[in-house]
Amino acid sequence: MIKRLEDIVLSILLAILFSPFFIITILLIYFRIGRPIFFKQPRPGKDGVIFNMYKFRTMLNSFDSNGLLLPDAERITKLGKFLRAVSLDEIPELFNVIKGEMSVIGPRPLLVEYLDKYTPEQKRRHNVKPGITGWAQVNGRNAITWEEKFVLDIWYVENVNLLLDMKIIFLTAYKVFKREGISHGDSVTMKKFEGSSF
Repeated sequence: MIKRLEDIVLSILLAILFSPFFIITILLIYFRIGRPIFFKQPRPGKDGVIFNMYKFRTMLNSFDSNGLLLPDAERITKLGKFLRAVSLDEIPELFNVIKGEMSVIGPRPLLVEYLDKYTPEQKRRHNVKPGITGWAQVNGRNAITWEEKFVLDIWYVENVNLLLDMKIIFLTAYKVFKREGISHGDSVTMKKFEGSSF
């Protein structure tokens, strides 16, 4: 109940705080990238229940001669890179929090296709609601390995409390300001999880 109250209060406050950026971002995406404004994708939530997560669109829908989507590095726009760098693409997830599908703080919701690739220990990350930001995000984000992320996610699941959540919020603001851990090596986005070798 405390966690849910925390989510409602924080998401409403953040929605009000970021409302000017929300409107400006919508206009920028409309004129620079085009429609649709939002990117919608199914993601697993608490206990693996699937929901639609919303983000601001950062990539073009460009295809090769075979009708396949071009690599992320070729589709992401300058505006998209900026939105990701300052995490403004995540703002629409506040509505997922208000709906109760996500939490402000928790393990990031990953792709549905990863569900059958987790070890029993890694699956424990779904014992809590996924979050907009989390312990793994403030300890490396996309600059660490999948296995390192999952260890941090499980640590959060085992130690979740209000003070830890407040710490993560302040660390998130610091990391966004410093623009740390946005990319993984030379890749624009984190490489897909193929399963752990142990």
